[in-house]
Amino acid sequence: MTESHENLLAGPPPTRLPDLPEAREALESGAQASDVAARFPAYPGAWAALADEYFAGGHAVTSYAFARTGYHRGLDQLRRAGWKGHGPIPWDHEPNRGFLRCLHALARAAQAIGEKEEAERCFQFLKDSSSEAAEELTGR
Repeated sequence: MTESHENLLAGPPPTRLPDLPEAREALESGAQASDVAARFPAYPGAWAALADEYFAGGHAVTSYAFARTGYHRGLDQLRRAGWKGHGPIPWDHEPNRGFLRCLHALARAAQAIGEKEEAERCFQFLKDSSSEAAEELTGR
């Protein structure tokens, strides 16, 4: 008789969010991020695009608000996908990128407005979730 043992030290499996093709395609086709967010408020990619746009324009507080919205929308989706509060969220799975970009944008905006502890927590969460995303988005 062959016994199968589960590797209890392996950690949780990677979480992969479902694709929202209509929202993704609208953003990719050049639609305004604000229009995509209004039409698809659960799509973190639109909130990440808004956060990036406003941060680049010198509006860190507005960027923070957009990033936080996308971050929370993404957390809701991660939980529905089976995420238990930790574990890998792969950057190479395109639907995860909106959440990871929001997490980065939240850290960046928090740092810009002097929320040092939140910035550090978010940067660490990003690195813990996807070292590839952290490197891609922060260069670290």
